[in-house]
Amino acid sequence: MPRPPRDRILGAALPKQRFGPYGSPHVSAEEVILSLDEAESLRLADFEGLYQQAAASRMGVSRTTFGRIVASARRKTADAILHGKKLRIDGGPVAIGRAGGAHLKVAVPQGPDGRIEEHFGRCCKVSIFTLGEDRTIVESESLDARIGLGCKSGIFGTLAGMGVTALVAGCIGDGAMRIGASHGVTVVRGATGDARSAAIGFARGKVKDSGIECGHACMGIPKGCR
Repeated sequence: MPRPPRDRILGAALPKQRFGPYGSPHVSAEEVILSLDEAESLRLADFEGLYQQAAASRMGVSRTTFGRIVASARRKTADAILHGKKLRIDGGPVAIGRAGGAHLKVAVPQGPDGRIEEHFGRCCKVSIFTLGEDRTIVESESLDARIGLGCKSGIFGTLAGMGVTALVAGCIGDGAMRIGASHGVTVVRGATGDARSAAIGFARGKVKDSGIECGHACMGIPKGCR
């Protein structure tokens, strides 16, 4: 027997709604049903503008599965609009919450002294802390600068693939923040001090974004990291 589909995670409850062509006497009797997970895929990909890997992570599915869901959603929506059909949002294997349960993954760029690096483009490594439901660290791992980190690297795609949803940094450029957002990674600027404490502080709502943009051209690996 085929395996039953896993629940797709919704960021919030979506209303079950019906739509139809406004003021048209030629409304088709046919109805197109857009499932709740398909509606969520449109929200993530087309409204929030997330890349597919980040959107898939939010929904708790593979990138391939997400691609199929959003392609079906777009086709159904286009069918309803172009052919004057009714559109109903309802059904589907969904659950409300965060993919991965109560766990949260926070990335923190560090300098050669192990503390938060002031300029993201010159960090030695990026530590990834997994925090449990009580917002204490239950696991940690790191990415070394020699694999390619910094503002102009592909680090955000890598972090998103690892399930990271936030990066707590010192100074980081606006462009890098936009790239992070497109991968579903929230960037918080202005953090200093111990990396582990910053990750815990963010998870507990005590570390906030400073709003200060970095304008430095600071690329390359610091000597202390080699």
